[in-house]
Amino acid sequence: MSSFWKDTVRDVRLFKRGWRWGRRAQVPRSAEPFVPPATTTVFDNEWSRRPPARAVREVAQAGLEAVFRSQVKTQVEGLDVLDKLDGPVIFVANHASHLDTPLILLSLPDQWRRRTAVAAAADYFFDTWWRAVGSSLVFNTLPIDRRGGALANAPGDVLAEGWSLVVFPEGTRSKDGTVGRFRSGAAYLAIEYGVPVVPIAHRGTYAAMPRGVSWPGKDRSGGRRQLTVRFGEPLRPAEGESMREFAPRIRAAVARLLDEDATDWYASMRRAAEARTPDPAGEEIAEWRKVWAATESPDTEPDRLRAWRS
Repeated sequence: MSSFWKDTVRDVRLFKRGWRWGRRAQVPRSAEPFVPPATTTVFDNEWSRRPPARAVREVAQAGLEAVFRSQVKTQVEGLDVLDKLDGPVIFVANHASHLDTPLILLSLPDQWRRRTAVAAAADYFFDTWWRAVGSSLVFNTLPIDRRGGALANAPGDVLAEGWSLVVFPEGTRSKDGTVGRFRSGAAYLAIEYGVPVVPIAHRGTYAAMPRGVSWPGKDRSGGRRQLTVRFGEPLRPAEGESMREFAPRIRAAVARLLDEDATDWYASMRRAAEARTPDPAGEEIAEWRKVWAATESPDTEPDRLRAWRS
């Protein structure tokens, strides 16, 4: 009798292993034919750069600016570099918060802001129709597929039409407030289309609204958080310079601007000349310490003796 039950249990287990539970394939996965991954369908928002959408965006950004200024304080430096340029350009900035885009756009002079698009992750800002329409209308976003899928609008076509482009080469917001590795997309576009790169460094957005926070917070005294943004001298690729050589130069320019914003122009230039600019990725320390340091808003109080002490 015991052997009967043992045989029965064995047969049930064998039947269980061979049964196609759900939609399991009958052949091993290693024997299945190769199927190329499907390309990502990206929301086509070419309409967002036409006159009707631009008129709506002008009104929307006016309202956005009123709300933005009521929640944070801003200090903008270096806009005079735009006087030397006759667009389009590629604005390249570090990326720490969803506040980065409105901070940069609202810091630009009107004539520049009205002809500037923002490269945005297609898998985040264009995953639903309402977010795609909203970001396109308010920020003039351009979908960029970070996973290598098809693009609805090529960034080069936008540059060729005379639009400037804001690019965040890190590809995503910082997790700890420091600057990550720069991808070479901006360098490629600059070389391919002969467009100068304007480096931008900003501080304070991570402290005001880091990942997981949907509204700007207050400082320790209950007041508005301080944000700073600094525009640097335009960069152009040298004759024969590859994108792999140009991309580190762009990151170094952003790093120097961050150093300047934290100290002063003279000290930052001296460190740059001696190749001692602090790495914006921060020291090799625990992540919580980087986060803790990034929660401090920039100090913008004037210190006339700071340059002489450096």
